[in-house]
Amino acid sequence: MKGKIIAYVVGLAVVVLMGLGYYSSVQHRAHSGNSELNPKETIFEHLGDAYGWEVPFNHSSRIPLPIIAWGQDGLHCFMSNRITGGETFEGFKISTSEEHHGKLVQVLPDGSEVRPWDFSITKNVAGIIIAAIVVVIMVMGLRRWYARNGMKAPRRATGFLELVVDFVYSDTIRPILGKHAAKYAPYLLTAFFFILTMNLLGLIVIFPGGANLTGNIAVTLVLALLTFLITTFSGTREYWKEIFWPEVPMALKCPVPMMQIIEVLGIFTKPLALMIRLFANMMSGHMVVLVLVLLIFIFTNLFGVVVGGGTALFSVAFTLFMLLLDTLVSFIQAYVFTILSTIFISMALVEPHHAESTH
Repeated sequence: MKGKIIAYVVGLAVVVLMGLGYYSSVQHRAHSGNSELNPKETIFEHLGDAYGWEVPFNHSSRIPLPIIAWGQDGLHCFMSNRITGGETFEGFKISTSEEHHGKLVQVLPDGSEVRPWDFSITKNVAGIIIAAIVVVIMVMGLRRWYARNGMKAPRRATGFLELVVDFVYSDTIRPILGKHAAKYAPYLLTAFFFILTMNLLGLIVIFPGGANLTGNIAVTLVLALLTFLITTFSGTREYWKEIFWPEVPMALKCPVPMMQIIEVLGIFTKPLALMIRLFANMMSGHMVVLVLVLLIFIFTNLFGVVVGGGTALFSVAFTLFMLLLDTLVSFIQAYVFTILSTIFISMALVEPHHAESTH
């Protein structure tokens, strides 16, 4: 009982700190540089990538990240704190122009700006590396437990991790893939825990969290592309036969290949649905939290401190509720991506009908 109470208190404290972090971040952006609040700019600045990692309660400094760029005069490597204050270092700076806003540019002698080959470790790149390290640590910890203790059931965090692994594999992957489950489980379980870790880290404003990874469509594109490649290269002869010569009336596939066109389009719409679903759900969750926090400053600017203070009570309460809901959504979206990937792979492993009838 005492352990449960401590867990609840710690969980509530984490959510409150997350809410305070969002409030602190938005407050800084709302009052930096000018007195007029621009909600759209504030939201997208928070959700976008950056060349430094913002410290929530100390906005005068950022955690610097490596800048690696190949410009017109060769390779340049330096830390981002050289240029995050608007300075120019070795001919490079963060652009404020409309064309390259927020991007690394090289300033030419005539004053024009060009984009170099940018291999910098941005906040999102660093966040992906951190998420990957966290997943490896969790999985290797579970492996070490079984290496040392045999089949003895683990407890606490390791026990919870084993419970999640068993749930995803035994209740999702194995029932759908059957005899092929062991072959594809490493990828599917890795995708689940990697997405879940990125989702949860994205809700934590304090370093090493705060990177909006699954709310970045480039990240979800790569994840969906991996499922697409595995599905495509795992396809059986029967799978491709059903795509290019499906068992439908001849009028639907010849002379106009109507069904073939639909089936080929379906190959690409499946990963597209994976990409958009994960991106849209995670992006919208972050955006709702930021909008709720921004309401405090919007109503303060419009109606004064008294109305803004009253709004703050409701905004903070709904923000904490949305953070709790986003935590649940983080699990759900990781699971949905995994189960849909499992279904798409199973559809590519279809066997000839005469083989199925013999079982």
